[in-house]
Amino acid sequence: MPAVARPKPAPRSRNPQAQAQAHPQAKTQPKSAPKVQASKRGRTPPRAPVAPYTPAKLEAARGVGLAPKLALGVASAAVLAVVGVALFTGDRLETLERGLDRTTGALVAATGFGVDAIEVKGASKHTEAAVLAAAGVEPGDNILGVDLQAVRGRVDQVGWVEDVTVRRLLPDTLAISVKERRPMAVWQYKGRIGLVDATGKVIASADATQFPQLPLVVGAGAGQAAGEILPLLHARPRLMERVEALVRVDRRRWDVRLRDGALIQLPALDEADALMRLDKLEASARVLELGFEKIDLRDPELVAVRPRADQPRPIQPEPIAAVVTNAATAPAAAPPSAAPAASGL
Repeated sequence: MPAVARPKPAPRSRNPQAQAQAHPQAKTQPKSAPKVQASKRGRTPPRAPVAPYTPAKLEAARGVGLAPKLALGVASAAVLAVVGVALFTGDRLETLERGLDRTTGALVAATGFGVDAIEVKGASKHTEAAVLAAAGVEPGDNILGVDLQAVRGRVDQVGWVEDVTVRRLLPDTLAISVKERRPMAVWQYKGRIGLVDATGKVIASADATQFPQLPLVVGAGAGQAAGEILPLLHARPRLMERVEALVRVDRRRWDVRLRDGALIQLPALDEADALMRLDKLEASARVLELGFEKIDLRDPELVAVRPRADQPRPIQPEPIAAVVTNAATAPAAAPPSAAPAASGL
């Protein structure tokens, strides 16, 4: 069989122009550049590196010289110990709560928020110790866990305290400001004595024997009514320095007893007017200096003065008509004179 001769393909030329001339119909198509899809939102700026989160309490522990991992490890061990004790004893829930509170408080105190000082302002020496005892806060306690309202309520129960303010001064100070009651008089009733303030309230736990300079008020209701009569007497120093006690009579009025045994009887109403009449009597007759046994001011129209038995004459002031009642010194009435008998012759 005769061999068929196949034409050999023409060698490819490395020259592009020669290829174009050899194949005029072929068109060179340039390669298109890869498409880049633009973002509608624009380019996103690179993000800054984010520091790892660290709890604030651990950072505070670092500030006081404790490594955060060490503080966290100590707290975790304490919590596990408390949980173990609570699970193997009675009252598990309450024990667990108390233990967790103590553990949290110890951890916070370790970071510098423990009570280091308790300041008490406005309290005298005999009150400061009672205020500190009532507050119930000890050095080293967690200052963030102190219940300020509870502390205020306990301190307010102290007898000398009229008002109290409690503040927290971070990081380690508890400030307690106190307004004390001012004792006004010593009240005696049914064999007992106590101190009362201007409102008539008894100052609990106060030792009345430590205030001998205060006036003494005696009787039922005397403590509550003393706030009205005492300012009137303090306005008259010459009279007040002679007063030994004020006795409340029938819860209505006062008897003022002086140190020399004299008695001034005041009315149930208008005590100020009655004492003004006594001022006029003193100005004209010096009754406080000369002395008397009793002055009765209960009648608004009359001042009755009973002099002492050793006085040579009764007191008869000119501005005010005084009635002297002393049977021992009053002259006896003369008997009526009999008419002479008529003699008849």
